[in-house]
Amino acid sequence: MISRYEAAKNVFVDSIDIDNYIELNSSQKAFEQLQHSMEKPLKMILLFGRPGTGKSILLNRIQEKLKDQKEIYYFDTPTTSEKEFFQKLFKVLTHKDLPKNTEVNFSALIDFCKNLRGKREIIILLDEAQMYGTEMMEKIRLLSDTRSVKFIVSLHKTEDEDLIAKEHFQSRIWEVIELKNANLEEQTVYIHKKLLKKNLYEIANSIKPKDINLIHSFTKGNYRECNKLMFTMFEICEYYDKNEPGKIDYLHIPRKIIEMAGLKLGYIHA
Repeated sequence: MISRYEAAKNVFVDSIDIDNYIELNSSQKAFEQLQHSMEKPLKMILLFGRPGTGKSILLNRIQEKLKDQKEIYYFDTPTTSEKEFFQKLFKVLTHKDLPKNTEVNFSALIDFCKNLRGKREIIILLDEAQMYGTEMMEKIRLLSDTRSVKFIVSLHKTEDEDLIAKEHFQSRIWEVIELKNANLEEQTVYIHKKLLKKNLYEIANSIKPKDINLIHSFTKGNYRECNKLMFTMFEICEYYDKNEPGKIDYLHIPRKIIEMAGLKLGYIHA
């Protein structure tokens, strides 16, 4: 028997697929700010935020929305080697594959980019940039100095909030866009919109304001943590629905189930 909670659980599978994008006031503001920044004569733009604040899906959405208007490319997880990165960049710049058993000559690549200035403006969306080393970021900066390649650099914000002060970002980022966790109101909209998008009206209505308060207290409004908690919560509901339906209140998600999910994920301790 298929549980009514299976579809609800799958709504919260963590994904950067733009089909799963939920528009909130803050995310729309960030989108517009990034789009506006891209129109300025800036060489590098920093998209900054803690893991789970929506940086990757914002980059995907920008790429999807602007791909017919601009020459824009999304580089997701950093490549395993500098050689692989420049092979990928070579193909973007020249529209050709690098011949086998050859490597990109960086000085020649810089000269090639200089010759593109005024002819093409190429935008590279660099996700997970904290995984690039200092030497690699220096080469990326030199490429941006040609002003034919603009880099949007997505970077994790750490607990000490010190990454922006790293040597390879000082005086080199001309604009910073920071993404933050959702406040209580935004998290309410996010959860309900996710469910309503899949026509799960009854389940959306079963999550009351006091439930959102508890969910927000566990996740601090982080979208990735929210997805994990909601998935786990509906997974527990699915188990009871299939095995002990008498313990499920279909009109309201019991607090104990939210707490069980929080316990399983380590938000609370027994």
